[in-house]
Amino acid sequence: MAENKFIAEDGREIVLRADHLCIQFGGLKAVDDVNLQIKQGELYGLIGPNGAGKTTVFNLLTGVYKPTSGRFYLCGEDLTGKAPAEVNKKGIARTFQNIRLFGKLTVLENVMVGLSNQIPCSMFESIFRLPRHKKSEAEYRKRAMELLEVFGLAEYSEHLACNLPYGKQRKLEIARAMATNPKLLLLDEPAAGMNPNETQELMDDITFIRQKFGITILLIEHDMRLVGGICEKVTVLNFGTELAKGETATVLNDPEVVKAYLGE
Repeated sequence: MAENKFIAEDGREIVLRADHLCIQFGGLKAVDDVNLQIKQGELYGLIGPNGAGKTTVFNLLTGVYKPTSGRFYLCGEDLTGKAPAEVNKKGIARTFQNIRLFGKLTVLENVMVGLSNQIPCSMFESIFRLPRHKKSEAEYRKRAMELLEVFGLAEYSEHLACNLPYGKQRKLEIARAMATNPKLLLLDEPAAGMNPNETQELMDDITFIRQKFGITILLIEHDMRLVGGICEKVTVLNFGTELAKGETATVLNDPEVVKAYLGE
């Protein structure tokens, strides 16, 4: 029987497989031969010094950039070269280093924006607010509130997003990404700018949503306490190439990884 390339040895589905991803800008290889294999329900870290190519990998996996060479697959489906909106509909959602909320919309409306890719109504039905549109809107408002409950944000549902404290804005961005019903959630430095208490709360939230929704998560993070506390495996990038990968504790104690972060 032929080997299924998207089933791991332990029987779990391989949600993300990236093969030999490369992207070149002029004469510079920003990412060179990066390979990832992340299983269903896994919490995986992508780490490395500033400028190592981590966010560029996220941009490749979400369709912002098209790789110069290499391919990537979501649950066995080749998404290489797809536009960002199509990649999102297929099941990859992300957050950003710099929070990108709709500041003048309410907290509830921000999450409803995330649900918009699942609304079955036509533009005509939406413009004229026909019965099917009203029914869908009520259903998605309810689903948005359920997500806000999960993230402890329900009491802020009618607040403008721009008025939330920083840590809660981070939470809202994750809630909005989760509203798209992803198979794979990409978190780009979710703890950036947080104090230790907020970081601990974030760690608890990420662990909780992984367990509650069975979601697969790939995160970029510089806070090694967070990485060591929740990630099962990591890949380390340095100058766009893989420096190390494997079990988190082993990789974080690798002398070459320590040197890449701290210098000689």
